[in-house]
Amino acid sequence: MHAWGLLGTGAYTPPHIAANPEIAAALRIDPQRILDSTGIRERRRAAPAQAASDLAAEAARAALAQAACDPADLGLLIVGTSTPDEPAPSTACRVQALIGARRAVAFDIGAACSGYLFGLKIARDWLAADPTHGRALVIGAEVYSRFLDPADRATALLFGDGAGASVLGRVPAGTGIAGVHLGSDGTQADTVLIPAGGSRRPATPDTVREGAHRIRMDAPALRKAIPETFDRALAATLTAHRLTIDDIDLLVPHQPNPRTLRLYADRAGIPHAKLAVIGEHLGNIGAASIPTALTAAEADGRLKPGDRVLLAAVGAGLTWGSALITWNPPGKERT
Repeated sequence: MHAWGLLGTGAYTPPHIAANPEIAAALRIDPQRILDSTGIRERRRAAPAQAASDLAAEAARAALAQAACDPADLGLLIVGTSTPDEPAPSTACRVQALIGARRAVAFDIGAACSGYLFGLKIARDWLAADPTHGRALVIGAEVYSRFLDPADRATALLFGDGAGASVLGRVPAGTGIAGVHLGSDGTQADTVLIPAGGSRRPATPDTVREGAHRIRMDAPALRKAIPETFDRALAATLTAHRLTIDDIDLLVPHQPNPRTLRLYADRAGIPHAKLAVIGEHLGNIGAASIPTALTAAEADGRLKPGDRVLLAAVGAGLTWGSALITWNPPGKERT
């Protein structure tokens, strides 16, 4: 018998670093204030010629290399992103062409920071329904810097650019993805959004002057929603598997910011040693946060065979999700 799990992970962050002094200068505040309020020291910025698909393709190549997987063997390619190359076609189709995954069915998921988990659920179920699909690639990629107002204190200091990817395939029974639980609440859709550029408010000279193509965020509403929704997301998976947080070896959340994560962990009774935090040097990279944090945790030796790993995300929409993985070391597909 087999299960479905991660055969390889990979991440890519652009080389340009935007440290707090650079961000603080545009906001006219002390750089120390950014560190104190968020725990972020720096974030990455894509080069002018780089789009979300370029970052996604780099992360995909790293994950494919670790999995010893040829792109031609992929049956499915999913990209979770809030910052696509263009409204159409899908960024996944751009990535498909870049990496040569000519056989893969490719499409995007618009679930914001939860996009990787939505993709994980679809990919696992797709493969389980028909193993002849081979392997799947799930990517989270964001180029938030193109959608930021550098003078907006609610967003400019938080968001970075990056991509993370995972190759899914067969793993031994008793390991792999044990379950994924998802949720949405569209009544909170205005909490974080890009107001213009879609069919409701197409691009016009007025929307451009207004800056309506940039991220808008209701920070007070999010401060309330994030811990409540993290509670809901974690409870869904822990309850389904009759576990408590004490049974979890590593919690890998999406990365709103390090300070928020550590405050949440303290409130929820989660030891910091069980928490994967990468935001100090990357900021919030949205759908890329979880696969990038997984890649870092695996590279740092924080994951051992058989570890129970809990993934969790809260994103615009409002969306949320959690997943339980029994860790199987990435590498060549197990048979």
